[in-house]
Amino acid sequence: MAPSDLREIIRHGLLSFPVTPFDAEDRFAAAPFKAHLDWLSNYDVAGLIVAGGTGEMFSLTPAEIVDVVRAAREVSGDAPVIAGCGYGTRMACDLAREIEEAGGDGILLLPHYLTGAPQEGVANRIRAVCKATNMGVIVYNRGQARVSAATLEQLADECPNLIGFKDGTGDIDTVRRVTVRLGDRLSYIGGMPTHELFAQAYRGAGMPTYSSAVFNFVPETALKFHAAFSAGDDATCEALLRDFYYPFAEIRDRCEGYAVSAIKAGVRLRGFDAGPVRAPLTDLDEEEHEMMRRLIDGQG
Repeated sequence: MAPSDLREIIRHGLLSFPVTPFDAEDRFAAAPFKAHLDWLSNYDVAGLIVAGGTGEMFSLTPAEIVDVVRAAREVSGDAPVIAGCGYGTRMACDLAREIEEAGGDGILLLPHYLTGAPQEGVANRIRAVCKATNMGVIVYNRGQARVSAATLEQLADECPNLIGFKDGTGDIDTVRRVTVRLGDRLSYIGGMPTHELFAQAYRGAGMPTYSSAVFNFVPETALKFHAAFSAGDDATCEALLRDFYYPFAEIRDRCEGYAVSAIKAGVRLRGFDAGPVRAPLTDLDEEEHEMMRRLIDGQG
């Protein structure tokens, strides 16, 4: 898929953020993964971001990420497959090439790890990854890899396949500077944990869509919220925030890392063999699973 085509496809639609199932021996479980994606394919989204944050990219080997892309490609149909990509610059470049060979349509470039870096270094990493692949590249502005509007504008001029900016910092000032400065050159994606909690504020900063983790287990609710959000129906958004998203956030906030663990629990409760999360994350306890069950039941 041409990067420019991918940019337009993801500009307004909801993006799915699938979990990565593991089996009893802690290996990537392709069959349950494909079964879950097949179920989700009944619901209309702009694309899949596999092996991302919700997909536990941070715990996957590069080879496993490529396996996830291959499995997603088998069942995704016409939906674009975007894959998490990251780590050090050389690793990210190699992984981007392997994702492309496996049938990926684009990458979400997650931060490098541990060390801080100046803007020049952050830019050099993004530039190198863009040059390593023909796929569209979405920069994930988060953690140690925050990028300024000026840096992003420079990179957009140099790298035709840089197509998107996803923000997970909550820094609305930077988001607004980026969207004003770059306009239609990029697609803009909200990427805060449980982004529906922030979507209306981000809309005011120029971000018309986002990726949804809860789509994994309550796709009807996720699409209802996105439709109301896109239509400016704040009353419906606020009702869903009150009745579902804030109660979900209360479970999510009980333990560090539950932004992923609670999603995986929801997938299991919908009947899919998602397996456990990998260390250093931990799974919900029995009481928290029951809280999730009641929350899901409340959505019909």
